[in-house]
Amino acid sequence: IGKSHYNVGIWRAINEMFDCLPFSAVIEDKILCVHAGLSPELQSLEQLKSIPRPTEIPDAGLLCDLLWSDPEEGQRGWGESDRGVSFVFGEDVMTKFLARTDLDLIARAHQVHNISVLPHTDCLRLLLCLCVCLCLTL
Repeated sequence: IGKSHYNVGIWRAINEMFDCLPFSAVIEDKILCVHAGLSPELQSLEQLKSIPRPTEIPDAGLLCDLLWSDPEEGQRGWGESDRGVSFVFGEDVMTKFLARTDLDLIARAHQVHNISVLPHTDCLRLLLCLCVCLCLTL
């Protein structure tokens, strides 16, 4: 396809499609799949069910964070992201969230990493290169 086949209409159609895709999934009540990470606004998994779809991605807030936040090694609590959007969060944030929601894993696809499972106290953290939750919804 030549350059002349790309136009604003195609860009809009692709963005409208993304506004309809699932942004999270829970597998077997133990694994949360998200594109990016957690949000300081996310207190329970029930909140995920109340986010309407389709919807445009906001510049801040719960949905923005689910798509843009990142875990940061050595970070304690929440911090400012170098991306200029959302936050970075520490292992302590993840540990508290997993305990509060009775989950074992958070599977995320946002950053490129080698696939690895890192042991951590009673839980595991899973870093993925691939988004495993496109076909799953809450």
